[in-house]
Amino acid sequence: MTVGRRARHIGQGSTRVRPPAAGLRDFVRVAFLCALACYVALAFAPATCAQAYVVNLDPAQTKVEFTLDTTLHTVHGTFQLKSGQIHFDTATGKASGTIVVDARSADTDNKSRDKKMHQEILESPKYAEIVFTPAQARGSFDPQKASQVDVGGVMRIHGQDHDFTMTLAVQPGGGSRLQCDTRFTIPYVKWGMKDASTFLLHANDTVELEIHATGQITADQAAH
Repeated sequence: MTVGRRARHIGQGSTRVRPPAAGLRDFVRVAFLCALACYVALAFAPATCAQAYVVNLDPAQTKVEFTLDTTLHTVHGTFQLKSGQIHFDTATGKASGTIVVDARSADTDNKSRDKKMHQEILESPKYAEIVFTPAQARGSFDPQKASQVDVGGVMRIHGQDHDFTMTLAVQPGGGSRLQCDTRFTIPYVKWGMKDASTFLLHANDTVELEIHATGQITADQAAH
């Protein structure tokens, strides 16, 4: 076999090697498609993947109830929620917003008792609102599952600010709705309000509050 034929034989029986430029083009094309897919996934990610949320409470679907123990019976009453909006970031734990309760709406279904409560204890003509301002949220939160979140901030009542933390039990309510429940104690006498006791009746120096709220949760676009 001549040298020329031998060279042609080797060329025909050998695997053809793709030029390096073609492999580089394929790599760049795949990398571009992967980057594009990631961008689309992030751009259209559902709210459940968000880390920053805003919850708007519905006053019409929210109950604020209180109880005060006395030597004769337990006093039951209600407040009305004026407004409520909470912003929180699960990544940083930061929170903001306000929950505003109308102090003038306090009602125990007893006119004489309510008159004393508003004029002497709450002094609601002067201090018309009870305001909680959240600053921090701690706990594992998932809008699609039952969660427990500790929300710390400042409670302003009777014209004074008090550091305060409430524990929220959160349940998904279908779609973007949430049910939030909490119970806590207010040491109203220690916080500067008049003792509700009388000469014949001893009242506890703390009052128990329960809040059952319904809200709408969305991703907090303002946080981005």
